[in-house]
Amino acid sequence: MMEHRQVRWYLGLLAWFLLGLSVNAAATETVDLRILTWPGYADADVVAKFEARYQVKLKVSYITNDDDMWQRMQGNQAADYDVFAVNTAELQRYIDQQLAVPISPENIPNLVKQLPRFKPLSTIPGIVREQKLYAIPYTYSEMGLIYNLNYFVEPPRSWRVLWDRQYQAKILAYDGSAHNFSLAALASGLNNPFQLDPQQFADASQRLVELRRNVLTFYKSPEQAQQLFEQEDIALLFANYGTQQLKMLRDSGAAVGYTIPQEGALAWLDCWAIAKGVKNKSLAEKWINYSLEPWVSQQLTLRQGLANTVVLEPHALAEDKIIWLQQVEDQQQRSQYWQKIISGKQIDKVPPS
Repeated sequence: MMEHRQVRWYLGLLAWFLLGLSVNAAATETVDLRILTWPGYADADVVAKFEARYQVKLKVSYITNDDDMWQRMQGNQAADYDVFAVNTAELQRYIDQQLAVPISPENIPNLVKQLPRFKPLSTIPGIVREQKLYAIPYTYSEMGLIYNLNYFVEPPRSWRVLWDRQYQAKILAYDGSAHNFSLAALASGLNNPFQLDPQQFADASQRLVELRRNVLTFYKSPEQAQQLFEQEDIALLFANYGTQQLKMLRDSGAAVGYTIPQEGALAWLDCWAIAKGVKNKSLAEKWINYSLEPWVSQQLTLRQGLANTVVLEPHALAEDKIIWLQQVEDQQQRSQYWQKIISGKQIDKVPPS
């Protein structure tokens, strides 16, 4: 009997020992490539095939807006990522602050598969500086206006509809500082919504205060926007994620239309870039090259409704109304004032430039 108890005791001790080894191994598992990106850009099955091909381990982290990404790439956190997805306008401050490192195009052979409009790379504003390549185009979309067919027989013609009081608390807008100031400027008829002088910035700030009072809320992700659309009585949605959100809503059965208003629509071109904290640059470039394989890029269209830079798909991109994002006059000021606006704080007088 005593021997039997000893055996059970030893077996129990062994089990705890093995469990400890397992937990410790999981905690210290080596991650070979760390990716910071948007939802839908690195799906689990796509990642798994890359891991199997190169016998590596990836860690994918997601962001919901440009401000979130900028915060994560600051200070000590900058060493936590190897590859990140960023639009061409936002990319400029990462280059300015040396948070992005040049990419070797010879290590991206799939560049030859990209559509003609993305060749040569030197013609795409913002991705080449001092003859060094800092980003590879991956996907793009205009930021259109989604409208509820139960409210509109004809598509709204102007962005000013977002400020129309008859739709108060029936509007969803996006929680992003740079884009919202540009949107307010666009709705006001400015030719360049990216470079605002002090008076234009003050006017845009006031317009955004009025927008805050008119919207139901500001969403942070397309999933949140879809959930709110299903739960609330929504007439209008500023589609920061463009056709991706249109597809999500239609797939859920929502009766919605999509339009680009007469003032035009902001449009983003998202690219892969390599962070300054990259541990294995060669592997990072392998990931970028892998993402340009047609079957990988096509998932963006099939699953997300987004255009990709490799496979030509039917896409209602109104070239004459597209306003590609550019670097703004002062990103930090836009971010600071946006936080005041959404929190309902008093807006100070805009300091002179």
